[in-house]
Amino acid sequence: MVEPGLAAVAALRAMREAIRPGITTLALDAIAEDAIRSLGGAPNFMLEPGYRHTICANVNADVVHSIPNEQPLKAGDIVSLDVGAVINGWNSDAAITVALADEARPEISAANQLLSDVTEQAMWHGIARLARAEHLNEVGESVSAYVRKHSDFNVLEDYIGHGIGRSMHEDPQVFNVPVAKRGPEVKPGLVVAIEPIISAGTIETVIQDDDWTVTIADGSMSAQWEHSVAVHERGIWVLTAEDGGAEGLAPLGITPVPIP
Repeated sequence: MVEPGLAAVAALRAMREAIRPGITTLALDAIAEDAIRSLGGAPNFMLEPGYRHTICANVNADVVHSIPNEQPLKAGDIVSLDVGAVINGWNSDAAITVALADEARPEISAANQLLSDVTEQAMWHGIARLARAEHLNEVGESVSAYVRKHSDFNVLEDYIGHGIGRSMHEDPQVFNVPVAKRGPEVKPGLVVAIEPIISAGTIETVIQDDDWTVTIADGSMSAQWEHSVAVHERGIWVLTAEDGGAEGLAPLGITPVPIP
């Protein structure tokens, strides 16, 4: 699963370099598709019945599953870009959030950047917990604890992470909050997508008329970060990070190990 992971990395890097006020999410979708196909992959989101795009592009209160469109992005928008690739039947899934600076409204820029930063760090704390965990549901304890300690944001409970492999979405579920059961044992061979999805307001959501886009019900801003992570006999490796997650995990005392 290394190759599809690197294809997702390339797509996210290309979109991060291109995103700016004025560009459309449909243009970002094309950039991501080119990056994936240039590495011999295919966009796995297109394999979902009824979905025809490479990415989900979630702007402001639209929190997951948003269809790319021709609406230009604006300064002050917060944008989550979710992408995946399939190569030789193996899948990847990853997401970043970008807060577009608005010089005329610095308070908006700062609030959106904080939302993105807290969500990203919640993800890294969840990944670090996976490296030490005996059971998978410990991940949600660390994700939720980080968000509670560092913000008054809220973790969505209806949209969670998942196993990934021959299909993009597989068991087991990866919760972002504590749950009663311990979940499956963490052992070599487990590959999961850890993806905290955070709201600056309520965790209640509504589904738009396109039957895809999920929006925070009270219109609050939202953020999502995601990595696909493999557990193997020598440790963990973040498949959708160029360095295997070394930079993100170093402050948390975890050194990822390449898959033998």
